[in-house]
Amino acid sequence: MNSFFSKSEFINHGFIILGSLILSLAIVGFFVPNQVITGGTAGLALLLHYITPLTIGSLIALINLPLLIVGNKYLGKMFAIRTIITIFLISIFIDFFSQVVNLKPFILDTTLSAIFGGIFVGVGLALVIKGNSSAGGSTILARIISSKTEIKPGQVILIIDSIIVLSSLFIIEDTAKVLWSIISIYITTKVIDVILTGSLNKKVVYLVTQKTEELKQLITQELGPEGTILKGDGLFEGQEKRMILIVVEVTKLQRLRQMVKETDPDGFLIITEASEMLGRGN
Repeated sequence: MNSFFSKSEFINHGFIILGSLILSLAIVGFFVPNQVITGGTAGLALLLHYITPLTIGSLIALINLPLLIVGNKYLGKMFAIRTIITIFLISIFIDFFSQVVNLKPFILDTTLSAIFGGIFVGVGLALVIKGNSSAGGSTILARIISSKTEIKPGQVILIIDSIIVLSSLFIIEDTAKVLWSIISIYITTKVIDVILTGSLNKKVVYLVTQKTEELKQLITQELGPEGTILKGDGLFEGQEKRMILIVVEVTKLQRLRQMVKETDPDGFLIITEASEMLGRGN
């Protein structure tokens, strides 16, 4: 149990508490008063709350309890403990704000509640993830299913969120609210990506050229020394291929295009997104 009281665990718990608090405020202040749905356990709890007398916090706990029991061996001891703490905090915070404090709606507008609610939930979940935990629900199911099948965890979560949103069509009469719920979930995923991976302004570029040496010198002089030359064989036997792999800032892409066009008109670029970068100051 020493690791549970280590400095890193205290930092994890700080992220978990703050993330759970922000997520709970989003649900009580934005989603509930405007009947907008979010994804995961919270979304399912919201739907059930609209058709049962149970509180949202108690529903979140009830939904996650069997999942935690079944999925315990797939989570790992410390991750499972953090997840239990996270679910407990979210349940308590939601019921505290809605039942005890009677928190007033932050805004009564479907569009704004979907946008800002999605942002708040995204920030909350990102902080929980930074605390090496999860909010349970679809995350647990995703780990179980992905360990037994070839289905990726992200696909499982997407399917679960889709089922929740489609189910809301039978509970929420206003179709516009359902559509805004979809947008809210999308906003949440984008916010999580930005917080966890950063907002990168760089692209990964594969430069295929016969004039590797000339372009290597130009790139080093104007764009920086970081890059890799990849060597390989072409489809024809004995055909040697060389490719330059570099990460380029978006603002310098046009200059790179000009350099390639002027140096090797037959060369071409393959440009992809740099969704995450680690190391070298990133």
